[in-house]
Amino acid sequence: MPDQRPGTIDAAHALARVDALHSGLTQIVLEGGDLHGIAAEVARVLSVGVVVTSTDGRERAAALTDEQRARLRGADLVDATGRLRVERVTGGGIALGDGALRTLRVAAGGVDLARLVCLRDDGALGDDDVHALERAAAVAALLITREEAVAAVENKYQGDFLRDLFLRRAGGPVNDEDYVAEHADTFGWDLHRPVVVVAAEIDPPLPEESPVSRAVRRGWQERFAAAWRVVTRGADPGVPCVDFSSEVVALLPITGGDGEPHPGHEVVRRVVMAVAGDKGGGRRSFSVGVSRLAAGLDDLPEAYAQARRAVEVGRRVHGRGSTTFFDSLGLHRLIALIPETHELRAFSHDVLGPLADTTSEAADLRETLQVLLDTNFNVAEAARLQFFHYNTMRYRVSKLERLLGPLSSDPHLRLDVAVALRVLEITG
Repeated sequence: MPDQRPGTIDAAHALARVDALHSGLTQIVLEGGDLHGIAAEVARVLSVGVVVTSTDGRERAAALTDEQRARLRGADLVDATGRLRVERVTGGGIALGDGALRTLRVAAGGVDLARLVCLRDDGALGDDDVHALERAAAVAALLITREEAVAAVENKYQGDFLRDLFLRRAGGPVNDEDYVAEHADTFGWDLHRPVVVVAAEIDPPLPEESPVSRAVRRGWQERFAAAWRVVTRGADPGVPCVDFSSEVVALLPITGGDGEPHPGHEVVRRVVMAVAGDKGGGRRSFSVGVSRLAAGLDDLPEAYAQARRAVEVGRRVHGRGSTTFFDSLGLHRLIALIPETHELRAFSHDVLGPLADTTSEAADLRETLQVLLDTNFNVAEAARLQFFHYNTMRYRVSKLERLLGPLSSDPHLRLDVAVALRVLEITG
C-alpha cells in the first residue's frame, strides 16, 4: 500500500508540480513561444510574480500584477528608467514585506544570459519552489539561446543593410528609394519620416581598471546593444537599431504633436537616460553622438558621418559619458577635421607659449584667460565670475599680456588665442 503520510504526500505534490511546470514550459518552447509565455506559466503554476530581465536588470518579459510592481518600486528595487535592481537581490533572496523576492541566474555553457526574478506575495519561497524555478531558468536559457542565435543572423543582415544605406549602396545601381523602403519594412523599420542618427560607443576602460579579455568586452557590447534595442523598441517599434560591433547606431524619429520635425534633443536624452539607468548592474559608461535632422534617405550618409564626428569630438572635449549634438560642436568641428594632431599642438604652443604647459599654474591662467574671452575682456565681470578682487584680475590681465601680447586691444590675437584654447581641449 502507498505511503500516505503527510510529508510523503507533500513531497509527491511538489515533485508533480515541478514536472508539470517543466512539461508546460517545454511545450511552450516547442510551439515557438517566447519569454512572456514562460513567465506567465511559471507565475500560474507557482502562484508568484515573475520577471525575466537582462543580466543588468532590464525587463525582457514579465507576469506581474500592478500591485506587485508597486511593491517593487516601494522597496526601491526599480530605478527611474524602469530597470530592476537585480544586483540588490543576492544569495538566497530578500524579504519583501510579508513575502519574498529571489533571483536566479539564467545561463548556458557558462555564459550569463539573463536573470529570473520571482516575487511571492505571502510567505517564503521553499526548496520545492526554488527547484521549480531552476527548471524554469534552464528552459529560459534554451529559449534565449535560440533567440540570440536568430537575432545574431538578423542583426548581421540589418547591419549590412544599414551600412549599405550609409554608403548609398542599399538601393542597387539606381539607388531606388522604394526598394530601400520596402526592404526596411521586412525588418519592421519605418524610414518614411525625419530622423536623427545616434551613434553610441562604450567608453574605453579606465587606466586603473584591470585588463579584460576580448570575450568580456564582447559581452559588454552585446548587453549594451540589447539595452538600446529594448529601449528604442519600447519607445517606437519602427526604430532601426543595429549593433556595428564597436558601436550601436539608431535612427530616432523626431516629430512633434503636429507631425512636423522638431530639434528633438529631449527625445534623444530620454532614450540615453533609459539606456544608462542608474549605472547599476554592471553597466558601462558610454558616449553618444547625434546628427542633424535627416529629412530623407539621401541625408542619412551625411547624418551618420555627423554622429560619428560628434561622438569622437564630444568624448575628447567633454569626457566620458557625454552626449554631444553635432550642431553644438562649433569650432571643435573644424579642429577635429585636421588629422595632424602634431600640427595642432604646435599651433597651440606657438600661440599660448608657457600657458600651453601642463602645470597647475598654466591651467589656472588658462581658466582666467577663458573667462576674460567669454566676457569680452570686461575685467570687472571676469573678476566677479572668478571671485577675485578687481586689482587681482587687473594684475592677471597684465601678466597674460606680457606672455601673449596686447589681448585687450588686438581682436585678431584674441581670436588666435581662443582657437588655441579649443585646440588644447581636443588634443589634450
